[in-house]
Amino acid sequence: MKKEKERGQFSSKFGFIMAAAGSSVGLGNIWRFPYLAAKYGGGMFLIIYIIFVLTLGFTIMMAELAIGRHTQLGPTKAYGALNKKWNFVGVIGAIVSFIIFPYYSVIGGWIVKYAFVFAIGSGSATVAEDYFTTFAAQPWENVLLQILFVVLTAAIVFGGVQKGIEKMSKIMMPILIVLTIIVMVFALMQPGAMEGVKYYVLPNIKDFSFESCLAAMGQMFYSLSLAMGIMVTYGSYVQKQDSLEQSVDQIELFDTAIAVMAGFMIIPAVFVFSGGDPAALGKGVGLMFVNLPKVFNAMQFGGVVGALFFVLVFFAAITSTISLLEAVVASVCDSFGWERKHAVIIISIVSILLGVPSALSFGVLGDFTIFGMTFFSFCDFITNSVLMPVGALLTCIFVGHIIDTNIIIDEVTLNGSKFQRKKIFVVMIKYIAPICILAILISSILEGLGFITF
Repeated sequence: MKKEKERGQFSSKFGFIMAAAGSSVGLGNIWRFPYLAAKYGGGMFLIIYIIFVLTLGFTIMMAELAIGRHTQLGPTKAYGALNKKWNFVGVIGAIVSFIIFPYYSVIGGWIVKYAFVFAIGSGSATVAEDYFTTFAAQPWENVLLQILFVVLTAAIVFGGVQKGIEKMSKIMMPILIVLTIIVMVFALMQPGAMEGVKYYVLPNIKDFSFESCLAAMGQMFYSLSLAMGIMVTYGSYVQKQDSLEQSVDQIELFDTAIAVMAGFMIIPAVFVFSGGDPAALGKGVGLMFVNLPKVFNAMQFGGVVGALFFVLVFFAAITSTISLLEAVVASVCDSFGWERKHAVIIISIVSILLGVPSALSFGVLGDFTIFGMTFFSFCDFITNSVLMPVGALLTCIFVGHIIDTNIIIDEVTLNGSKFQRKKIFVVMIKYIAPICILAILISSILEGLGFITF
């Protein structure tokens, strides 16, 4: 095991919170959360989501951070340090980040493109029906944008924990929050926006369903960067005197606040534009790159708002890819003893190569499918619907039934720190969380393969 003094550390609790929150605040908050909230009844979905964040999300994040800090190792070695037979659990997390980073960078390239187009005052061009499909089918432009996004991410991770990740997170996260508030306030000032606000925040018991619970749980995992090896990695950089419970609370607060504000930013604006139809939000790519440009185009000063929005999304995306790349870099350095800089360069080159098929999935490789999915869609499916739930389930079994939960509790209560939700943690990690995660896993696989539709 590496000595603590040999391992990079966040210089402050604030720096750690900004970095971890930056990892959590990503595209899942900006485009996935508003879509799901609109689809599953607004206010009721909000309540369900927050309950899962405070219970299930709290439990998994606490376990991962504690494992990282206790072992002072990245995911590929941390689990093995506690039980050699279970080292594969951490390897799964590292693999998840390694697969997600390349195709996530393709989306990051799209965001760079749209931010540039809006910034030069040409945002109205993006409302054409075939604008996105034509752009996404361009091979060279998409590959070059993906390379650019990987290079930007790598440049930050190259600087190390304090001078790279922590320093940039301290700059980017406050800017992201300010931009979110500006765009949200402008959206709420649009005529008729209050109808969208009512739909978004007022719960209706009729909207409660098994499907809405599964959707909220799935979004919680996607949003909080759980089961990706990220929180284990960041936990290994946390100073021993910092309170893990307070840190988890603050990370969840930041992440949930951004997601909720994204809903205020997007749902009322789309309501105004669509005449009150929540289905107009579309899903994923459709919401971000097709429907929202139309909304901005219909707004007064929409070009400026659109530019601010895509700059905001850029910050959200790159703070997430920083953590994805760092999880892989830490794993490689711990496993093979590589120097950080060499690891960043080699992994970035490999990621660029792996990202090329995803970048071409909407054009020249559109007919190439795996289980009926494009290469891009398959990467998303295998990570979000299979590997992440499997990794989370195994983490619960590992902490709750293989090692003593007191190992985690002792790490959390180090130096007299409080663990006020200790009883909730133990019950969740041993019994409730595994059942919930298993439900997510089964439903996600069935939905991904087209056997069920939510």
